[in-house]
Parts: sequence; structure tokens; C-alpha cells
Amino acid sequence: MYGHVNNVVYYGWFDTAVNALLIERGALDIHQGQTIGFVVETHCNYFAPLAFPQTVEAGIRVAHAGGSSVRYEIGLFAEGAAEAAAQGHFVHVYVDRATQRPVPLPDALRQVVESLRA
Repeated sequence: MYGHVNNVVYYGWFDTAVNALLIERGALDIHQGQTIGFVVETHCNYFAPLAFPQTVEAGIRVAHAGGSSVRYEIGLFAEGAAEAAAQGHFVHVYVDRATQRPVPLPDALRQVVESLRA
């Protein structure tokens, strides 16, 4: 209606980009894995509109990794653009699926996180 994608969609793109990367690299099993991530903080700055059905590309880096949490920073770009249309972050706290209590980052996840450190 406004000629651009609604702001809530950007948060979905952040979540999708990070989780897809973790799944692709074998660090996250969203269906059967014992460890899952809860988003506990999120933020986004908008610089240029993105519109449907435009292709959107995401860049991801890790700004901080703690014992059970990771701060992911994400840039969203119109396909081929050099400057981000939006950038933001979210913090995942990794928890045991059954108890929903924080747990140390599993080794496979820690390896991926380290490869993404800023």
C-alpha cells in the first residue's frame, strides 16, 4: 500500500537469514535439536525502502558471543546494491529445548559463530 515492505518484515528477514545460515552450516536443527535460540533483543535502522517483489540480500556478522548468547548484526541490501537499505541486530540466547534454560553454545554453533566474528 505504501510502496515499500512493512518494517515487521525486516525482522523476519533478519531471523531467516541467520537461521538459514546456521542450518546450512549444520549448527542448528530447528526440528530435533536439543538447543534452540530465543530472540531477546532486536533493533533496526532503515535507510532506503525495499519493495515486493524485489530480491533482498543479507550480510551477517557476529559482534559478540558470550557463553550462551550471540549478537548477530545484519545488513539488508537490494539485490546488487553496495549500501544497505537497513541494518540491525538481534541477540539470541541459546536454551535447552526441554527446560528452556540457557546452555553453553554447542561446539558446532560456536565454530560458525567464530567464523562470523566482526
